[in-house]
Amino acid sequence: MLPRLTILAPGLLGASVAQAARHFGAAKHITLWARRPEIRLKLLTQPWCDAVADTAALASANADLVVICAPVDRVVPLAAEIAPTVSSHTVVTDVGSVKGEICRGAPQVLKGRGAFVGSHPMAGSEKTGWEHGRADLFVRRTVFVTPTEGTEPRAAERVAAFWGALDAEVATVTPDTHDEIVAHISHLPQVLASTLCAALAKREGGWRNFAGGGLRDTTRIAASDPKLWRTILEQNRDEVLRALRGYQDELHHLERALANRDWFEVQAILERGQAFREQFRPPPS
Repeated sequence: MLPRLTILAPGLLGASVAQAARHFGAAKHITLWARRPEIRLKLLTQPWCDAVADTAALASANADLVVICAPVDRVVPLAAEIAPTVSSHTVVTDVGSVKGEICRGAPQVLKGRGAFVGSHPMAGSEKTGWEHGRADLFVRRTVFVTPTEGTEPRAAERVAAFWGALDAEVATVTPDTHDEIVAHISHLPQVLASTLCAALAKREGGWRNFAGGGLRDTTRIAASDPKLWRTILEQNRDEVLRALRGYQDELHHLERALANRDWFEVQAILERGQAFREQFRPPPS
């Protein structure tokens, strides 16, 4: 159990971290900070919150673990903001879905006042806001922990142990490997869902009323926050471009097979897709 846990900028993920830490007994005292005063007042009434600070720096003072839950382009600035108040024993992590820039920038702004170890839970939904937080959000979900060559081993162990205490499954990889992986399994699906909806929006508006489960399932994540995803795509631009080019090759392959009436190849592509999908491990119940 951590004596003091601090969560900065809690939205869906941050509120879920707090609720899970309380539910699983992973932290004795939980302090939150949110940018907007009205949100801070609401958080103070929640049973999974012990204290709310007026500034991120005050919230982080003497914390054992600080979890920054801001959008990816705000993680390093927040790390710089709390640097003057964190203790030498403090470990700082985040939940951002891009790790390269964050894991290079955060240790520089902390300047050795606290150790930084990147994290990324593969959990969430198209919904945003702390009101949608859930204590079981990380159960049996993968959480990437992304130490660098300069990361203190004990700091990485503390972060991994924390996520493990929330019943998550920890995978330790380098920041660059993480960004390559999520470009394909997370960022590419988001781009495909969003661009599919954008393309369909150019068709007759009433067509959407005929949509069945296939279109709804395929495009669920297109309802995600566009501003949030813009910052993610900005920070993982190169890897997402590589993923898109690989997908374009596959799509062009299917297009050629259709154009040539090569039905055996069309079926082979569909079967490869079916086999990959059937090998997904079952989702948490």
